[in-house]
Amino acid sequence: MSAITADTVGALSPKTRLIVAAERTRLPRRVWVGISIVAAYVLTAVFAPLIAPYDPLAQDVVNSLAAPSAAHWLGTDELGRDVLSRLIYASRIDLLVGFLGAALPAVLGTFLGAVGGFRGGWLDGVIMRVSDVVQAFPTYILIIALVFALGPGVTSILVAFTLIAWVSYARLIRTEVLRERGLDYVSAARASGLSGRRTLWRHVFPNSVGQTLVYLPSDIVGATLGLAALSFLGLGIQAPTPEWGAMIAAGQPYIREQWWLSTVPGLVVVGFGLGLSLVGEGIEEWTRK
Repeated sequence: MSAITADTVGALSPKTRLIVAAERTRLPRRVWVGISIVAAYVLTAVFAPLIAPYDPLAQDVVNSLAAPSAAHWLGTDELGRDVLSRLIYASRIDLLVGFLGAALPAVLGTFLGAVGGFRGGWLDGVIMRVSDVVQAFPTYILIIALVFALGPGVTSILVAFTLIAWVSYARLIRTEVLRERGLDYVSAARASGLSGRRTLWRHVFPNSVGQTLVYLPSDIVGATLGLAALSFLGLGIQAPTPEWGAMIAAGQPYIREQWWLSTVPGLVVVGFGLGLSLVGEGIEEWTRK
């Protein structure tokens, strides 16, 4: 099929041009599938008190390690707590850390990368040298070290994610800003009397942030998996608060007989990651149209 060029579009009738424009702006189907999956997780987290059949912290030791049944759809754990209820409530903390763990470094890195790339000079040099130092070490090793030093907890985890993950966003948007900075419209904006700050945030930044939005869903997955890994190692969310990674770790000693204790939380994590991956891949495909 031949590509539709700008000249071809100009020669089309108004109705046909609208159809072509709609086709170009329409999001791929995989994006909507991914959004539906993520929305289901978000709604589950928001309405957890209404959905969960039991108190996630309520213990019934007599009924511990019970198999899935009509009373407990996903069975109970070693303390007799309902696994389904704990999974539902765990979505609250996991989604909170996942979204904030990606959003905070995205904001910080995007700001530093945009300012450094547009202004250049010593400021850009300092930002890039700091990012070089951070990238010289394995990401998860640094995060584990920071959380270990700061102590377990949501705040410590978010601080660690922000201080480490901003580098990727800074480098990503810096590359785009450097490319945009050399274009004619930037020179025209400066010649018209716009200050450098207004030129950056009004013109250059909106044209440079697209790749950051494409990268964001995958970083949410990374933050969620990072929290699960930290909790698995005992550095994440502490008991008795339900969390997917901690539930996977707690079920490991019983994996042969009570396989659902670890398997089901693992599948829940995979499902959330799949939804976000579909969104990210779909947005990337859409931006290439």
